[in-house]
Amino acid sequence: MSTFSQELVGCEKAVIRFDVIGGPARTTLVEDDTFLNYRLGDVKVRDEITKDKADIIWNADAEVKAIKYEDHQLILDGKWEEGELNKIMVTMLANEMDRVGLHPMHSSSVIYRGKMVLLVGGENNHGKTMSQLAACARGALTFSTETTVADPTGLCIYGSKNTFITKRAKGTERSDLGNQDEGVAKFFDKEPEQGMAYDPTRIDIAILPCIDGWFDTKITKVGQFEAAYQTFHSLMNFFGMNQLLSGEDGLVMPVVDEADRREVRGKFAADLMKDVPFYMMRAKTPQLILDELDKIIDEMDK
Repeated sequence: MSTFSQELVGCEKAVIRFDVIGGPARTTLVEDDTFLNYRLGDVKVRDEITKDKADIIWNADAEVKAIKYEDHQLILDGKWEEGELNKIMVTMLANEMDRVGLHPMHSSSVIYRGKMVLLVGGENNHGKTMSQLAACARGALTFSTETTVADPTGLCIYGSKNTFITKRAKGTERSDLGNQDEGVAKFFDKEPEQGMAYDPTRIDIAILPCIDGWFDTKITKVGQFEAAYQTFHSLMNFFGMNQLLSGEDGLVMPVVDEADRREVRGKFAADLMKDVPFYMMRAKTPQLILDELDKIIDEMDK
């Protein structure tokens, strides 16, 4: 029985090997890697195999669809859709990034008025992208769009650069998310142009934006616990703990996390937010969020 193998590389440091045993002839793991790069930013797929042991094994000819995690290997049986595979690969590669000391955070970020501003997804995830675009409309550079990757010291070393996911394969459908163009049209005459920033940098300000047309503007500087809590939530976004992978079969993403690394991740979140001013911002529009951010930066610059 034939075996097809490729490796996925995240941020040039984290590597996972994916072996497909049996099934039809193939030249790649997935036809479209848009979702991988949207979620993790810098993902490369290569034919060169450097790892002795596979991280993911897919028994494509198995009759019964199944998934399990044993001895640091994810085992797939049966037929899996491309979108399902994408979500599995994101979790496993994020898990490996975490293992080698790279922390992907569900967040956007911009360099605005000389400050690195982290727009945290947190629990609500209602406004980071539109706030990022509003900042770009005022001259900001985009450092990250969906994911910001930091090293253990808190230095942000890389960010995803795709603002929207333009195509969702079967298994990643989301009818609860509005059309990206409709969202932009509600707040902007046209989508703001985005210059990109690539140099590693540290966070100066963190914001958890929450945008709703009914909200009165309310700005709250939160304490260290809440800041760390929301940051930890953004770190856990990639581990698939809430992922139902297959609606027809009720198959879920297995637990790939480990207790000792959860402790490291928690300490990272706590340390990261000890000295970073963190604000909860509720407003009707992203422009109002930026108005409040301008006031904060004015005070910082005095």
